[in-house]
Formats: sequence, C-alpha cells, structure tokens
Amino acid sequence: MSKIVIIGGGAAGLLCAAKSAEKGNDVVIIEKMSRCGRKLMITGKGRCNVTNASFELDDLISNVPTNPRFLYSAFSNFMPYDTMALFEDLGVPLKVERGNRVFPQSDKAVDIVDALVNYAKQSGAQIIQGTAKAFELDGNVIKAVVLNDKTKIECDKVCLCTGGKSYPLTGSTGDGYTLARSVGHTVTPLKPSLVPLVCPNNFIPKLQGLSLKNIEITLFEGEKAIYSDFGEMIFTHYGVSGPVILSASSHIKNMGKKPYKIKIDLKPALDFHTLDKRVCRDFEEFANKDFVNSLSKLLPNKLIPVIVSLSGIRAGEKVNQITREQRLKLVDLIKNFYVTVSDFRPIDEAIVTSGGVNVKEINPKTMCSKIIDNLYFAGEIIDVDAYTGGFNLQIAFSTAVLCADNM
Repeated sequence: MSKIVIIGGGAAGLLCAAKSAEKGNDVVIIEKMSRCGRKLMITGKGRCNVTNASFELDDLISNVPTNPRFLYSAFSNFMPYDTMALFEDLGVPLKVERGNRVFPQSDKAVDIVDALVNYAKQSGAQIIQGTAKAFELDGNVIKAVVLNDKTKIECDKVCLCTGGKSYPLTGSTGDGYTLARSVGHTVTPLKPSLVPLVCPNNFIPKLQGLSLKNIEITLFEGEKAIYSDFGEMIFTHYGVSGPVILSASSHIKNMGKKPYKIKIDLKPALDFHTLDKRVCRDFEEFANKDFVNSLSKLLPNKLIPVIVSLSGIRAGEKVNQITREQRLKLVDLIKNFYVTVSDFRPIDEAIVTSGGVNVKEINPKTMCSKIIDNLYFAGEIIDVDAYTGGFNLQIAFSTAVLCADNM
C-alpha cells in the first residue's frame, strides 16, 4: 500500500484519487477551495460537457492540436466509452447531443461533480482543504508535501492535478506550475485557448448580443485560411465568442506577430448564385421600399444597419434603383463578412490554458516525471489542449486513470 498525495480536487484529481484508493492505497486529496470540482461546475454553461462520443482513437487525436501523440497511451487506456460507462455506473444517466457532445441527462454539472466526489470518498480517499506550497525532497524523490500552514504530509507518490490558469476564481491560479518548476520541470509559455476574441472593427459594439446559428467561419492567418467551422457564435461588446470562435482561438499561435481575420458566411447553405436569386426575389417583393427595409426576411434586425453601411448602398435608396453591380456586392458581403482579430480575451476568461509542463519531461506511458522518480501529472497542467466539445475533460480523465494505474 502506498501513501499517495493528489494535489488538486478537480476532474483529474478526483478520478485519480478514486481509482488509486480502489487499489488499496492511502490517498489524500489537497484542494485549496472549500469545495472540489469548482471549475467542473461551470463547464458547458453549467451543464458539463463530460466527454465526446468519439469512439475511434484517431478521431480523438485529431481533436487535440497541441502535442496529440503524447496522449496515445492515455487515450488507448481509457476511452470516451469508458468515461460514459463510469458515470452511468455512478448513477448519472448521460445523453449525446450535436457534435457527439456528451452531457448528463439532467443538464446539471453538479451531478457529475457529486458523483466524482462521492466516488473518491467511497473508495477511501480523504479530502483536505489547503494549499500545497512546497515539496520536501530526498534526492530525486519527494518525501513530503508542505502546505501553506506549514503542515507536512508524508508521501510515497505525488500527482499534480492543479489545472491551468483559466477561471482563477475556481482555484485554477497556476500553483501547479510553480510546484513543477521548483523541482526542475520546465513550463512552456502559457496562453489562453478556447477563449473569446477581441475585434477592433467599429461596427462590433452595434452587434453586441447578436447570436448567429448555422453560420460558417474561416480563420485566416494573413491571406492563408487555417481553420473552418460550422455552428453558432455571438457578438459581444469587445468582439466575438461562442462555440465556433472558441475552437478557432486554439489555432491562433502568433497573435500580435501575424494579422488574423475571420470570414463569416452568414448563409452557408446557399451558394453565391442561389443567394443572389433569393436577394432578387426579396428585391422584387420590396421594389418600392427603401433598401434598409428590404432585408428583414434575410438577416437579423441587428445586423441590417451594419450590412447596409458596409454595402455602400444608401439606406434610403429605393430598391428598384439598386444596380446589378451593387446587388452582387451585397451578396458577396453576406457570404464574406469579415471581422479583424486583434487579441485574445484575458486568460481568466479562457476555458483551458494552452501551454504547461513540457511533455518531453513526462513519460507518456505512465504520466510519471522523468526528473522526479515519484511525481506524476494529470489534466490541464500538462502542455496538451483540445478543441471544445468534451475533449479536454476526456484528456483529464484519461491521464488521471493512467496515473492511478501506474502510481
């Protein structure tokens, strides 16, 4: 029986503790917040997108833009169907939604959190509220974890599951990076991922609160298209957010060094020619009206003044006076509505942190440190991150189980 200390009581820490305690180990979770799983509570807008029902290993790997190969062993060992079976066994019925996103049937993240906390406790893990501040070392081995109140907890093995730097109010304040660095690990540059984007276009504030469904976006780095997606987005007072925008943000690697822009196709179901015919029909119907009053069947009300302004056609121009050239320019604008991207929103608004403990310093088959003999890592603290849709939580669960199997 080993004495195992798990630092961080989030998704990875709770599952790692439960699985380790099940094997007969003496397990202690150190959690700085008064309640475990605080970040889990707010994932998926409080519904908790617990995994993605992608049952092929290559599908999983293809949704991890940062260091995907590192996760082969972890994913192979514990797949999304294992995650789903686990929660069903813990009494949380699940459902699969668009994009294979998996949620609890109740739509309540608290059901996932309670299931994990109860699983850890019933397996025999003990939860201590406190902040791990330092390690006591004997050569390449951690002998004890020192808390902020100077309490020492002796240990045979330690697992760092402290998360990243996103959503600091939930406890993710980057403590784990400090602990990792203190024993010789390097931490790759940290930046927000799955984060809203800042757009300086002067029309952005006029669109605040406008939600668009069934649109297609293409992200450009300079003139090169680097990512496309279809789905939902929303305009905010500072720029753009929503599922397709969050996914696009994880492809931006050179913010500030290269120019980025997003092309929004407002009518992706219609090609240019079909959309032009549709506009022609609307123009025939509204032939004697002002241009500004002819777009209500085609576009959301909030978008109409912005499109009118960008089209170069006067708002008061009679529809029957609009030239073919002007009409074609309008169609092009609806198919190619550009916003400029100037920055990420702050890291504390990001869903995940990109960057973390260097994967070259971790054994991918065991999640054990290559520097410290009895130190393991699970979850977001590692330099791996995935697209939105449940993939990041699956990384947390897969790496946690691999740690538990090897500690």
